[in-house]
Amino acid sequence: MVAREPIAITEFALATCLGAGGRVHAEALRAGRSGLAPCEVYDTPFTCYVGAVPGLEDCAPPSELEAWDNRATRLAEAALAADSYGRRVTAAVCRWGPERVGLVLGTSTSGVEKLETAYRARRGEEPLAAEYSMRRHNDHHAVASYLMTRLGLAGPCWTISTACSSSAKALVDAHQLISADLCDAVVAGGIDSLCLTSLAGFEGLQLISRKPCRPCDAERDGLSIGEGAALLLMERAADGPYRLSGAGENSDGFHMSTPPADGAGAAVAMRGALAAAELMPSDVGYVKLHGTATPANDVAECRAVAEVFGATTPVSSLKGAVGHTLGAAGAVETAMCLLALEHGVIPGCVGLRRVDPAIACSVPDAPQAAALKHVVANAFGFGGNNCALVLSR
Repeated sequence: MVAREPIAITEFALATCLGAGGRVHAEALRAGRSGLAPCEVYDTPFTCYVGAVPGLEDCAPPSELEAWDNRATRLAEAALAADSYGRRVTAAVCRWGPERVGLVLGTSTSGVEKLETAYRARRGEEPLAAEYSMRRHNDHHAVASYLMTRLGLAGPCWTISTACSSSAKALVDAHQLISADLCDAVVAGGIDSLCLTSLAGFEGLQLISRKPCRPCDAERDGLSIGEGAALLLMERAADGPYRLSGAGENSDGFHMSTPPADGAGAAVAMRGALAAAELMPSDVGYVKLHGTATPANDVAECRAVAEVFGATTPVSSLKGAVGHTLGAAGAVETAMCLLALEHGVIPGCVGLRRVDPAIACSVPDAPQAAALKHVVANAFGFGGNNCALVLSR
């Protein structure tokens, strides 16, 4: 991934279980705080902790778009209501024209929660509730379509669904749209909402922890599902505090849900990102792990990180703070990495008590002050979909 001219990340919007906006997330990073709590959104037949975004009851879409109302679009509204993202996108549309501003979104579940609700309310063989719409709710492209209308965009638009790497790949595609002169600005990110489909699916895989997840910990036993929305604005030749300097992608196709034990595909992605950014491993001050807190994944990823960066580069997972936001994880955690760059903090691995002896990396259990210039953010999905990003000040 090589840009012919500078492309900046000029603004971002973020909502997770920690709250909405940059300030609350920066404070949480500095404090090593988690937003995980016992699941109260759904009455599940098993115990679990989740990362539910607070205040969604007050985040309904505008009245003219109420037909799109579901948990996913409310997550979008929660993110848009914080900070100045909406104003910055409006300014980009005015500057470049709506046809030159595109949108690429990553998601795993879109608004499937609306289908779940409609199905549970259905009686016998009667049709689903009239307010349910496949196109507006759980079609994978539904949230992207909503945002195009909501933000007044008319450029290229598509949705990526490659499991947990989805929204990281959305950022790469956004960069390429601008590099190819198809857009001058792109709204890129990810949105995924809590739903029974995800909770039951990961429970069926025996991957859900009964306690808040503890990435890299010797006694970790599974993940905690979260939800979130992160939208980044990327613009051509614009002054901005951050940039996506490089990206590496591959699909190793090793197994439907398990990575190779040596993390080979992850290592290829990280090396590709460094090469695209024209950086050496020593230039990177922090590696943000995908870090799901499952026994196999954390060890495999850290073996790959140690192979590429050595054992001393600090690494941590953000999922102890916000949970695994699935298709939104790449963008959500990228936005949090941008805050780490801005505030000069290496995030601690929230929930960590004792590092797994099989992990040969430097994993801080508490935040550390550091003057960061480049960080690597990993996002790996089922089926061997690997994506590594280099983010720079």
